[in-house]
Amino acid sequence: VQLVESGGGLVQTGGSLRLSCAASGFTFSNYLMAWFRQAPGKGREFVAAINWGGSKELYADSVKGRFTISRDNDQSTAILRMTAVKPEDTAIYYCAAAGGGLEMARAEHAFEYWGQGTQVTVSS
Repeated sequence: VQLVESGGGLVQTGGSLRLSCAASGFTFSNYLMAWFRQAPGKGREFVAAINWGGSKELYADSVKGRFTISRDNDQSTAILRMTAVKPEDTAIYYCAAAGGGLEMARAEHAFEYWGQGTQVTVSS
């Protein structure tokens, strides 16, 4: 099983970024996909999740209206589009996969598979 994130980097406040998560080694279309992040000196926090079919999404209040999660089951890829970014969005962003439903998406321990993370830095 592999989850490989890409697309991180340095972006100015108010800018946009697109993160990708390429999955392999499991049946991607059967899994809930989510993004978490960990800022320096803080614990990992939930950002967004999308159900297996892509019909339902869930967002943390801090990113609602600015970030959009999507998935392409044919390409086994999950995407996080980040807009209007703020310095407080600076973190390592991780994608994760879980076999359960969207109701468990905020719980880090519910996720079976994790990527290695991609750094996002927002300059002020």
